Amino acid sequence: MKKSLLSLVIASALLAGAPLLATAQAAKPAAAAPAAQGSASKVVLDSSTRILTTLEQRRAEFRKNPAALKQFVTSEFNRTFDRDYAARLVLGVHGRGASDADVKLFSDALADNLMSRYGTSLLDFNTKLRVRIKSESPLPGNRGVKVSSEMLRDGGDPIPVDYLVRNVGGQWKAFDVMIEGISYVQTFKNQFDAPLRQKSIAQVAADLRAGKMQANGGQ
Repeated sequence: MKKSLLSLVIASALLAGAPLLATAQAAKPAAAAPAAQGSASKVVLDSSTRILTTLEQRRAEFRKNPAALKQFVTSEFNRTFDRDYAARLVLGVHGRGASDADVKLFSDALADNLMSRYGTSLLDFNTKLRVRIKSESPLPGNRGVKVSSEMLRDGGDPIPVDYLVRNVGGQWKAFDVMIEGISYVQTFKNQFDAPLRQKSIAQVAADLRAGKMQANGGQ
């Protein structure tokens, strides 16, 4: 995967959700899902606009103060992305039977590595992009909703972006992002398959923490 495209996937993961409550009612999950799905597109659109605006308004501040940028990026990623669920999908067969503690170790190490590697690249992200929602449709097995959108840019073709989101405690959170068919989950699932065949989840997490391994999509 090209580095620019991977950076865009990571940036879009940050734009994937927002701290807006879904309209799901406290009923049985199967009954609540249709009510919540109606707001998924609005959540994606509102949060994308909000984060792009913040990056534009605070760009100079963030360049001078990397700690403030890291705090902002980490906060948004935690609020908008279902990290542990996405981590289980990345682990795939290696995560079967794994404890929640081990999955969290991997999830935290992956997120921190991504923030260290790609966080500052957000300052070069084109915040003049406009987001257009095309459609939303339920995922098979009542797993959530796919929100299909486009990033519109002056002088260039639209960039197709699909967000897979699910209702977590009455709030929409993304667990995968796909740009031009490239999936966040599948990219890192492919990268970590070989290491996880040789080492435990905890060992791979430790390598990510120590910088012995980089979350780079296998570049």
